[in-house]
Amino acid sequence: MEPVVAADLKIDINIGGLLQALRVDEVSADGESVLALIEAAVEIGKPKGMYKQAFIDELGDQHVIIDGIRFDSRVLRVNLDGVHRVFPYIVTAGRELDEWSMTIEGMLEQYWADKIKEAILRSAFRDFTARLVAAYNLRTTAVMNPGSLEDWPIREQVKLFDLLGDPQKAIGVELTESCLMIPTKSLSGIRFATEITFENCQLCSRENCPGRRAPYDPLLYENRYK
Repeated sequence: MEPVVAADLKIDINIGGLLQALRVDEVSADGESVLALIEAAVEIGKPKGMYKQAFIDELGDQHVIIDGIRFDSRVLRVNLDGVHRVFPYIVTAGRELDEWSMTIEGMLEQYWADKIKEAILRSAFRDFTARLVAAYNLRTTAVMNPGSLEDWPIREQVKLFDLLGDPQKAIGVELTESCLMIPTKSLSGIRFATEITFENCQLCSRENCPGRRAPYDPLLYENRYK
């Protein structure tokens, strides 16, 4: 099937929460500066996303073939046991915000702009996910992301992009030689229906991770995936 492109994702930032995270008082000079940056970013930002309904052709022991493309990951393969279709996706805060942030001077101001872009990406991802779930009447879902686990290395990002077609043309996202995405404030992965709760974080032992969404389970790989 052809990819679905969403070029009008919503920007809905929790401004109070962002100011608190930046440790900035709204009524201070810094607060005024941050609010001005947020206003500019919201005006300029055009977050976008794309996804595709894809079907599983084959489940091996350590791999899965989706629409003719082979992905090598034991964890992905086990997570897709009993699943027939998946939704590969990419969401980005957009090149417009990257270009805007490069014009900002001052290390502190650049830091604020970076955090604002992150907030916009999170907002866009929430809207994107809600649209995808509603479009296919999905219930419980989970996500896996290339490069988030040693079991599914970042080089598999190339295959995900191939599965989606031409993300650079569709939403302006491209890969570097090291398989990182440009714009950097972008997310990619495969969403799938599941009856078992799964987060990449459950298999990641990294301590003090600001993006952690679930506690590390040192026994999970041994019990479910090995």
